[in-house]
Amino acid sequence: MADVETQKAPSPAFSSGHKQALISLSDKRELAFLGNELQRLGYSIISTGGTASSLEESGVSVTKVEDITHFPEMLDGRVKTLHPSIHGGILVRRDHHHHMEALNRHGIGTFDVVVVNLYPFYEKVTSSDKIAFEDGIENIDIGGPTLIRAAAKNHKDVLVVVDHEDYPAVLEFLRREQDDQEFRRKLAWKAFQHVASYDSAVSEWLWKQTENGEKLPPSFTVPLSLKSTLRYGENPHQKAAFYEDNSISVVNSGGIATAIQHHGKEMSYNNYLDADAAWNCVSEFKSPTCVIVKHTNPCGVASRQDILEAYRLAVKADPISAFGGIVAFNTTVDEDLAKEIREFRSPTDGATRMFYEIVVAPKYTEKGLGILRGKSKTLRILEAKKSDKGMLSLRQVGGGWLAQDSDGLTPEDIKFNVMSKRVPQESELHDAEFAWLCVKHVKSNAIVIAKNNCMLGMGSGQPNRLESLRIAFRKAGGEEEEAKGAALASDAFFPFAWKDAVEEACEKGIGVIAEPGGSIRDGDAVEFPFSSPMSGTERGCNIRNGSCKFCIGNKKKCGHGCLDCKEHLNPSMHSDQGKKSPEE
Repeated sequence: MADVETQKAPSPAFSSGHKQALISLSDKRELAFLGNELQRLGYSIISTGGTASSLEESGVSVTKVEDITHFPEMLDGRVKTLHPSIHGGILVRRDHHHHMEALNRHGIGTFDVVVVNLYPFYEKVTSSDKIAFEDGIENIDIGGPTLIRAAAKNHKDVLVVVDHEDYPAVLEFLRREQDDQEFRRKLAWKAFQHVASYDSAVSEWLWKQTENGEKLPPSFTVPLSLKSTLRYGENPHQKAAFYEDNSISVVNSGGIATAIQHHGKEMSYNNYLDADAAWNCVSEFKSPTCVIVKHTNPCGVASRQDILEAYRLAVKADPISAFGGIVAFNTTVDEDLAKEIREFRSPTDGATRMFYEIVVAPKYTEKGLGILRGKSKTLRILEAKKSDKGMLSLRQVGGGWLAQDSDGLTPEDIKFNVMSKRVPQESELHDAEFAWLCVKHVKSNAIVIAKNNCMLGMGSGQPNRLESLRIAFRKAGGEEEEAKGAALASDAFFPFAWKDAVEEACEKGIGVIAEPGGSIRDGDAVEFPFSSPMSGTERGCNIRNGSCKFCIGNKKKCGHGCLDCKEHLNPSMHSDQGKKSPEE
């Protein structure tokens, strides 16, 4: 839990009566300190089971709960504090005369401080040792949340404490003996958050134990805890913070949220977005790979056994965009790689040292880390664990949230289906696979051109797919030979082959196209013929790329570039009349 702000701890109202504190803890850190200090302040300590024993061992005088309730613990400890003698003393309103009369009539004393934390359910169910269902059930705390909620509800008179890090501030508060309801409210808020997070973990775990255990339950809670307050948000006028997801499903799942920052300025809102994009992209690849990201889009990607060469090629793909970007590796950054990052000159002028906001990798050698620290005082150096696949992806829309499985499919999960007459070579399929992994991380409309495990160019964010393709070709060197025979990947289908990107890609010399398909016009892209030799592939089903069933036999060329046309089964395809929308 986040610390309550207690730089100048306020103080409670003075009570001339007998002061009592109830303490029942699973996490007993700083318990001896707390017990002794409360005793010095004149509090009588009421406690349960193991907590009472620990206090007594520390020299603190303790009255056990059963001596107050005159009822022993029962049901293997399931029932300890669930008793009117306890909850009456917590919930009583001191300013209600009839409440106080009722307590006096039943011989019940009041509690001024309640210090409780809960069974380690979260820790048990997320440990590496798989917990049995019955053990999980027995670690669901009942009495603890009830005490916390009761004390938090009556925080005007009862101070509720759930975090050992708040003990010093609470003790200072009690020493001053002055009233400050703001301090009490903050502790009450923290108490309810503590219980809410606990209940969320129990709910999530129980859902996973159901027969179906579907990933999309009828309702769910996402428990978040503040990790850091950021200088500002996406724009300077926006306040921002970074919260860590404490859901059971993301424990030890890796990613930027749990990354270790070894050096540099504090992370900004945009830094987190870009670092996450770079890390997610580079984590896709099994071979040693470098990814460079700018504004969440990969502008350079290369895989090589020599990671230094991969880095150079990634920069070369778009050195202007790479400058000031985020560079990510899926291998250890050693001394040689760190030197290359530190000293490498921009290919644009051969003189300017490349500048980066962030370097992120799974591991660094000591020498490598030392060299990178010397590159810049501001360079953020992150060490991240590879993100697990299969987590739920959430996105906010006005008044609600969209949820879906994360896109965790790998090349092993999906195979290409060849749709053209010309079967692509193994090297072309490999290029298509590489391009497909890249285009997944580019903002739509997205086009990636790749060859020999290197992204040559990409076009992103254009409403018109053809414009994205033209941008990608410009980045890849225009008409230069380097892009000839390369693979092109598109993040969506090509609905009109003769006016959309397929025809232009063919004219530019692309050797193979990968696209997901899904349009009623998929057949257009497959059936439209090209003079350049190329092949089409698909990811999944419903894609049509490459050869033309219309164009066979007659060596005749129509006005739209078709070769070998004998007859067109659907002549309206070559006119602006009679077209259907891609979605029809």
